[in-house]
Amino acid sequence: MPLLWLFLIVLAIAAAGFVLGRGRALASAGGDARALHSLPGYYGWNVALKAMVPGFGLLIVWLLAQPLYVGSTVSSMIPDSAIKDGASRSLLMAEVRRTADGLDAAVAQDLITARDAADPDADIAALTDKLKEAGQIVTAEITQPVLTAAQRYRDLNAKGAFAMLIAVVAVALAGAFYGVNEARAEFRARNVVENGVRALLIAAASVAILTTLGIVLSLVFNTVEFFRLYPASNFFFGTSWAPSFSGRGGASDLGVLPLLWGTFYISIVALAVAVPIGLFAAIYLSEYAGPKVRAVAKPLLEVLAGIPTIVYGLFALLTVGPLLVSVFGDEGLGWMQAGTAVMTAGLVMGIMLIPFVSSLSDDIINAVPQAMRDGSYGLGATQSETIRQVVLPAALPGIVGAILLAASRAIGETMIVVLGAGAAARLSLNPFEAMTTVTAKIVSQLTGDADFASPEALVAFALGMTLFVLTLGLNVFALYIVRKYREQYE
Repeated sequence: MPLLWLFLIVLAIAAAGFVLGRGRALASAGGDARALHSLPGYYGWNVALKAMVPGFGLLIVWLLAQPLYVGSTVSSMIPDSAIKDGASRSLLMAEVRRTADGLDAAVAQDLITARDAADPDADIAALTDKLKEAGQIVTAEITQPVLTAAQRYRDLNAKGAFAMLIAVVAVALAGAFYGVNEARAEFRARNVVENGVRALLIAAASVAILTTLGIVLSLVFNTVEFFRLYPASNFFFGTSWAPSFSGRGGASDLGVLPLLWGTFYISIVALAVAVPIGLFAAIYLSEYAGPKVRAVAKPLLEVLAGIPTIVYGLFALLTVGPLLVSVFGDEGLGWMQAGTAVMTAGLVMGIMLIPFVSSLSDDIINAVPQAMRDGSYGLGATQSETIRQVVLPAALPGIVGAILLAASRAIGETMIVVLGAGAAARLSLNPFEAMTTVTAKIVSQLTGDADFASPEALVAFALGMTLFVLTLGLNVFALYIVRKYREQYE
C-alpha cells in the first residue's frame, strides 16, 4: 500500500475520533455544553491527537529504522568473496538496492526458478540483461549473491511495509479508543489538548536544532576518519590538489590551500562588485528616491535574489565569459585564454549579491534616527555632507554586518563557480585564469561511485567542515556587529 494511503487512513481515524469524542462528551452532559469542563471541540481534539500523534510517531520511527535493519540483515548475507577488488560493501549494497528496485513480481519469480535451474548462470545472465535494459543496474555483471541479496532485500521491505501498516493502524485505533473513553463531562480536555499542542510545538522547534546537530556530527565523524587516513598537516598546509583514485589513496595530494585561495579570490571579486553598487543603491533608495520610485525600484532590485543560481551560472558561461574573452582575450589585450575564469564567476556572483547588500543596508540606513539628520541640517550641512559625515558613520556597524553576511553567501556558492570559474585548483594572482573553490570540489569528490572509505571521498567532509567553520565564524561576527548596532539605535 502506498504511504499516502496509510497517511490518509490515520487522518480518517483521527477525524472519526474527533466526531465520536465530541459527541460522547455532549452526551455525558445531557446535551448541555455548559455542563462540560471544556468546550466540546477540545474533547474531539483530544481524541484526534491521541490517534494522530502515536500513529504518525510510529510511522516516522518505522520509516527510519526499517532501512537500517533491512540493510544490515542483507549485508550480512553477502560473503566477503562476492566483493571484488577495488570495490566496497557499501557500493555492493547500492547495487543490491538498485537491483531490488528493478525486480518486479515476474522477474522475482524467474529469479527463484533460476536459482533451482540446471544452468542458473545462463538464466541469471538473462535476468541481468533484462535489468540493464530497464536501466536498474549499472555494473557490467550481476552475480548470484547480488541477485539473492536483492530478492531478500525486496522480501524484507515488503514484509516490513505490511507490518508497518498493521502496527500504525492498530496504534491509531488504540489511541482513538482511549481518547473516546476519556470524553466525559468532568474531563479537563482543554488542559490536555493545550499541553499536547505545546509539546508538539517544542518538538517542531527541536527539529531545526537536531538537524543542525546531526549535520555537524556527521561532518565531525567523517572528518576525523579522513585525518586517520591522511595527515592533517598535509591537508591544511599543502599547496597542491591532485586526488588519485588508485587503491586507498594512492599518491594523492590533498592540500586545501589552492581551494581556499580560489574561494576567497572569487569572493573578493564578487564583493568588489556587489558592495559599491549595493551600497550606492541603498543610499539612493533611502535618502534621495521618492516614495513612488522606491516602491518600484526596491522590489525590482530584490528580484535578483530570487533568480536560481544555476541561471546565474549559465549567464556566466554563455554571456559574461565570451564577452570578457572578446575584450581581454587574444583578439583584445591577450590576458584571457578562456571564458571560465575568476573574473567571470566573480562578476556574476557580485550581481547576485547586490540585493543582499542593498536591501540590508537600506533597512539599516533607514533605522538611523531622523533627529541626527535634522541636527546636521540645523548646523548648516548639505544633504550629501549629512549622508557622508553623519548617516554612514552611524550606520557603519550594520553595513559591515550586511557585507559579512553577503561574504558568507559568496563563500558557499557552487553553481556559478562550477560553470563560470572552471575546475583548476591553483595558487595564482591572475584573475583571468580558471580556478575552483571548496564547494565545487565537494561536489566533484562525491560525484560517482567512489569508495567512501578512501581519502578522496572522505576529503569532501573535511572540506565541508572547513567551509562550515569559516562561514559560521563570518555569520557570528556579522550578527554580533548587527546586534550591537541595533542595541545602540533602537
